[in-house]
Amino acid sequence: MPDLDPTTVALLVLAGLTAGWVDAVVGGGGLIQLPALLLVPGMSPVQALATNKLGSIMGTSVSSITYYRRVGPDLTTAGPMAAAALAGAVGGAALATQIPAELFTPIILVVLIGVAVFTLARPQLGRYDNLRWEGNRHRWTAAGIGLVIGAYDGLLGPGTGTFLVISLVSILGYAFLPASALAKIVNFATNLGALIFFVPAGAVVWSLGLAIGVANLVGGYVGARMAVSKGSRFVRVVFVVVVGALICTLGYDVVTAAA
Repeated sequence: MPDLDPTTVALLVLAGLTAGWVDAVVGGGGLIQLPALLLVPGMSPVQALATNKLGSIMGTSVSSITYYRRVGPDLTTAGPMAAAALAGAVGGAALATQIPAELFTPIILVVLIGVAVFTLARPQLGRYDNLRWEGNRHRWTAAGIGLVIGAYDGLLGPGTGTFLVISLVSILGYAFLPASALAKIVNFATNLGALIFFVPAGAVVWSLGLAIGVANLVGGYVGARMAVSKGSRFVRVVFVVVVGALICTLGYDVVTAAA
């Protein structure tokens, strides 16, 4: 990979900072960070995906700790969900070099449009906890969600935190703030699962990943503290904005691919 000029590095660090903030509040930081890495000259898509995971795991580590200390998410839910997500991410990362991402983009776009319509049509959704199940059924459902979304994160990535949050809100009945807290713990596990595959494969560009990771860490800390202080209503607003941005970005990709 060729040497990068200071301006390019600065822009990548700025992308990491912004991605860390967005990811900490509601997920979807990969929408910013991964496309920025894909523009780096000489970097393959797999290297970009692997380097993105290194940067992201630094951000999710600090946001997970911040949420844990200030919100106190239910670890009996987070534990099984994170374990299943880690396993799914390892499997997804193993497939990342074999399945073209463009096959998934139209499907993800349709799902996101459905998520946006569902969220906007229900203004009270996610304002308060209204858990639907208890005990083993609750934990097994959480683990199933973690497995599916973890596999997606290892395979592709952008929007993982967003999918985790809306699944926790709409399926399990969490408010947006505790859903974001749980999502960060699970997202840390999915990033770790992907790196378990990518690091031995030599796909990570360490110098760039660590630089972006430090910026992601700072953004994650600020974003988590802001979300905690402003509550579920603020998280919901950011969620709708991020989903809208994902829809626009993926919609543009679909249109240009078809042209």
